[in-house]
Amino acid sequence: QVQLVESGGGLVQAGGSLRLSCAASGRTISRYHMGWFRQAPGKEREFVAAIAWSGGSTYYTDSVKGRFTISRDNAETTVYLQMNSLKPEDTAVYYCGALSTRYSAGASTERGLYDYWGQGTQVTVSS
Repeated sequence: QVQLVESGGGLVQAGGSLRLSCAASGRTISRYHMGWFRQAPGKEREFVAAIAWSGGSTYYTDSVKGRFTISRDNAETTVYLQMNSLKPEDTAVYYCGALSTRYSAGASTERGLYDYWGQGTQVTVSS
């Protein structure tokens, strides 16, 4: 069992930056690919970014490429999402998920494959 807790959300003006953290407990995340997803009001949860267990591969949805960076620190069992040049359309609740390497050779953009989720952190970008 992996427990995930997101933090770092808040209210920021357009063009600003936030750094989200996802702290894991209960089990090391070194054997998990990790992903960030977001859900805006009235919309489905969508993929934002993912990173392989080794940190060697990263993936981003097109709308955040060049603005967001996902990283991980397996020693600290934490995954980060650095978000720069934020836009009002980035407003959402952001969730991190963990996908076991037993079930997938690489990180995934598919939310249904992730085994564990955090409770989410709200990001609001004002125009």
